[in-house]
Amino acid sequence: MKHLLILSLTLTALPLQAQDKQEKYYQREEIPLPEGEVMEIGSIALLPDQKIAVGTRRGDVWICTGAYGKDLSNVSWTLYHRSLHEPLGMFYKDGWIHYTDRAGHGRMKDTNGDDRMDVLEVINNEWGINSDYHEYAFGTTPDKNGDVWVSLCLTGSFHARSQWRGWVVRITPDGKMIPTASGVRSPGGIGFNAEGDTFYTDNQGLWNGTSCLKHAKPGGFTGCLTGNIFYKDAPNMGPRPEDPKSGSRIHIEAKRIPQLVPPAIQLPHGIVGQSPTAVITDRTNGKFGPFSGQVLVGEQTHSEVQRVFLEKVNGVYQGAVFKFLGGFRAGIVPMRLSTDATLFTGGTNRGWASKGGKPFSFERVRFTGTTPPEMKTMSANKDGFTITFTQPVDAKAAADVSNYSMKTWTYIYQGKYGSPQVDHTTPKITSAKVSKDNLSVTLKVDGLQQGHIHHLKTKLPLWHQDAYYTLNEIPK
Repeated sequence: MKHLLILSLTLTALPLQAQDKQEKYYQREEIPLPEGEVMEIGSIALLPDQKIAVGTRRGDVWICTGAYGKDLSNVSWTLYHRSLHEPLGMFYKDGWIHYTDRAGHGRMKDTNGDDRMDVLEVINNEWGINSDYHEYAFGTTPDKNGDVWVSLCLTGSFHARSQWRGWVVRITPDGKMIPTASGVRSPGGIGFNAEGDTFYTDNQGLWNGTSCLKHAKPGGFTGCLTGNIFYKDAPNMGPRPEDPKSGSRIHIEAKRIPQLVPPAIQLPHGIVGQSPTAVITDRTNGKFGPFSGQVLVGEQTHSEVQRVFLEKVNGVYQGAVFKFLGGFRAGIVPMRLSTDATLFTGGTNRGWASKGGKPFSFERVRFTGTTPPEMKTMSANKDGFTITFTQPVDAKAAADVSNYSMKTWTYIYQGKYGSPQVDHTTPKITSAKVSKDNLSVTLKVDGLQQGHIHHLKTKLPLWHQDAYYTLNEIPK
């Protein structure tokens, strides 16, 4: 994440019309916090009996009771533990609350049922740490093998002055650390897609022209070369990748460097947020609306949740990002989606500004049961895209090419900080074929651009009328 205090002067709240529409589809509520406490929430764990553990950036862990209830005035809090080192990942398993903080991965247990920690064990602390404020460590829930994946921010988000900074590592159930992917700059969260592959968010900066959702492919290099100095300590990873050429384009460098994995989703800076965070997948089978299986991405600066549709083309992840939920009261860092389809978000503004305006928050979101009219998915074809919808669309309007427009651009892949939009093109949409059930439209597009964001804008009466597809590969 970046210092954004100056930008806060220009940030505005979610437009009233958009808020009104959102309340029709999704109900957002603030959960009361313990009075007098600084609750800059960095991690959330869902416990049995509808209890929730939250970890704060100051190192406190609290247990919340009543956050699922109809009357939130009945919420109560118990202090579970103090003195972790900024936990940015927690989960519950077999009676233990597992945590990932700056210094390592460990677990805590309440042995007598009073919601207070009695036992703490460090499972692994093999990565480096110094006094730099930016050396965050974000941890996942366990994968199918029981491994916890950890994304390690660079020192000051520019350097690798502590061991394994700029890497994604795995912690096995027996406590072994395995270097897994290089190329990290300044992550904001890490999690899994519906297929169980690992993705993390990375923020705009050196070697990141814009913020991204990246596939942490085992053995892969995801773009920022700073941490590659540790390949000498990771024999399992093979040879160090060749350094990319500063000033190039990432899809061009990916053809030259076999280990380079391009971002699955490039998030247009300032348009679709600018500080992405949590990565979770909707596994509620429709209880949270019509987007089951899709990835939800938190956003700190804009206090939002974005929605991502992912697909693999020619073996490479890519897809579309859509605006989704807004109006949160602080910048979102962690998210958890419960089995009963309650989305819990934790917010913090310390060090960064956000549209939310509050210094911290704890909030929940529930689907009202009213399906929003939306673009559900956007898939790439060899000559265009297919859009599916959550509801049938008007066939005549959807078949009218004048109701669509498209622009593309990319970013400079460079060692300097960020990038402007470059290499703009305006593809021509030549036809729009509507399916018999009126639930999809196939657009033929003249002028697809590999490596570009394709911004599709439609005039159809949808809740959100924009989609941003990162076209790493054109289908064969």
